Amino acid sequence: MRNFKRSLIMVIVVFLVTGIMGASFAQQNIITKEVVRTFEKQKWATDEIIVKFKADVSQGEINLANRSQRCSVLSKSNRGKFMCLRIPKNKTAKEMVDIYKRSPKVAYAEPNFIASALWAPNDPIYSYQWHLYNSEYKGINMESAWDIHKGDSNPKVIVAVLDTGVAYENYGIFKQAPDLAQTSFVAGYDFVNNTTHPNDDEGHGTHVAGTIAQSTHNSLGVAGVAFNASIMPVKVLNKDGLGTYANIAEGIYFATDNGAQVINMSFGSTSESKTLENALAYAYGKGITIVCAAGNQGRTGNDEDDPPVYPAAYNAYCIAVGATRYDEKRSYYSNRGSYIDITAPGGDLYVDQNKDGYGDGVLQQTFGNNMASFAYYFYQGTSMACSHVAGVAALLISHGITGPDTIRLALETTAKDKGPSGWDREYGWGIVDAAAALDYSITPIHDLAISSISVPAQVFQGDIVPIIVNVTNQGDFAESSTVTLVDITDDKMIDEQSVILSSGETEEMVFNWDATDASLGGHTLKAEVCTVSGETNTSNNSMTATVTIQAKPVSLAMHIAKISMRLRKKGSHYRAIADVTIVDQSKNPVAGAMVTGDWVLSDGKIDTNINTASNKTNCSGIARLSSARVKAKSGNTFELTIKNVARDGYWFDSDSNVKSSGSIVVP
Repeated sequence: MRNFKRSLIMVIVVFLVTGIMGASFAQQNIITKEVVRTFEKQKWATDEIIVKFKADVSQGEINLANRSQRCSVLSKSNRGKFMCLRIPKNKTAKEMVDIYKRSPKVAYAEPNFIASALWAPNDPIYSYQWHLYNSEYKGINMESAWDIHKGDSNPKVIVAVLDTGVAYENYGIFKQAPDLAQTSFVAGYDFVNNTTHPNDDEGHGTHVAGTIAQSTHNSLGVAGVAFNASIMPVKVLNKDGLGTYANIAEGIYFATDNGAQVINMSFGSTSESKTLENALAYAYGKGITIVCAAGNQGRTGNDEDDPPVYPAAYNAYCIAVGATRYDEKRSYYSNRGSYIDITAPGGDLYVDQNKDGYGDGVLQQTFGNNMASFAYYFYQGTSMACSHVAGVAALLISHGITGPDTIRLALETTAKDKGPSGWDREYGWGIVDAAAALDYSITPIHDLAISSISVPAQVFQGDIVPIIVNVTNQGDFAESSTVTLVDITDDKMIDEQSVILSSGETEEMVFNWDATDASLGGHTLKAEVCTVSGETNTSNNSMTATVTIQAKPVSLAMHIAKISMRLRKKGSHYRAIADVTIVDQSKNPVAGAMVTGDWVLSDGKIDTNINTASNKTNCSGIARLSSARVKAKSGNTFELTIKNVARDGYWFDSDSNVKSSGSIVVP
């Protein structure tokens, strides 16, 4: 199969003799579609924004707010509780977002971002369904996978294809793709045109749906991965392959509420969005496996990650799929980065076309300029890779493996490892192997544990005492639970907090214990994480620590009188220095007091904990606390928050602090 410079008919004849499907291609056109997509040219709808008002805001207040800004309601989301607004012609989307953000009645406001179908530019190729199975690399090993299971469960697994629609029916000017005639479909929706007929007017969605569940063993065309699954066509991208986040979010809610078990999203944008993230969280919380294209912005150079693409980069909810070519190398366009989970064949039509080698692409039936004229097109891109993984996920569900975390575990654990051993930023956990995933015996566990509890040995009655509790998810599933802290000695609940943890994640939680009414003497504090469904090992769900409560001295009190800040620069790196002055109630300096605080660097979006610093006060009552030296830019803010001041014979009267934190901005 390596001599691809022979005629296409010869390649077809070889397939007819040795292939598994007996497909007849002799009268079919096989075409390479050349598409150049730069989806960052338009990042959001210019005349629309998305706004979500707070839950306690009445409809009357919402109407008044919109009228005052001369905005009209285009649509409302019952599930997402957001609305899409048409803005005045003399205002930009950014201006209106800023206006709504300033209102205390608004939970969030953001542009109505635009995502686009993800494929890359391409040239003619010399092979075809290598991506499912080939003798040298086995593609995603579908022949062996179909020997294990063909997805023929009852009821059928439903895969929602959120895309440009699917050529699934004869309706008006639209025609059904001949090679989808035996594919099962369930009712979908067109959120672009607001109809119940989500037909494809671009071609991308039909190609994607074909990889997932093309009619197979029908003496026509090519095969699909999970050909016994049902496709739910959900049109969220228009005829140009572009779609707003409002429509995409509504498509996710629709698919979730109407029985989809897998959602395939072969599109993306570099814009983050609460609207999109909330919809993904809803679907994931309902047990939907979400598979997303990782993006086609791969750059040259080995030392930098590519821009994260959403929704794929919402890694808590989505399986992000990169693309590989025939020889299992990463496709040149496929994004790299920390959010990449797995790879699958996406093709690379630029591979050695004029050398002793071959180019490749993913072959499926769709249409070109004429929506009624179907042919077989080679596409390449992470869109194509994504649909392979969605199809394998459908096979796993049909085979009895359920739940997005379990499916992710099966896919990632059995992937064919490429690149550096284990996970890496180019291949994730490797190339999906359908047969290995179906053959994998998974015995996942649920296991939350209190891994540590940290309390001072002695505190004064009346202090507010920070108790640090670490909770760890030692199981294989993302979990949500509640952590409680109880004073067993006085039989009092101190506090409870909710926690959401991915598999292997540890969360540090701070509980502030008000010891004002605590009895004097020894106390036993108990931290406990509530058991989750399916958890059998509960011995590590709680941990105790002891602390002694002492009477607070009346006379020896100290507090923070002043925090002075300054910066030191070395190249592009900065260190912040704070002089913290501690005095007693008579405003005399207190020497020998240990001052402890946390340094945080803020860039206006995310506060990043740099380090914890501590030092003793000198004879002038001043303790100098320095931050770590970090790379910072103009506008970044160093902030120090004092957590504790301690010295034998004194108690820290934090209520008398002149200030408890200080900040300084990088010029």
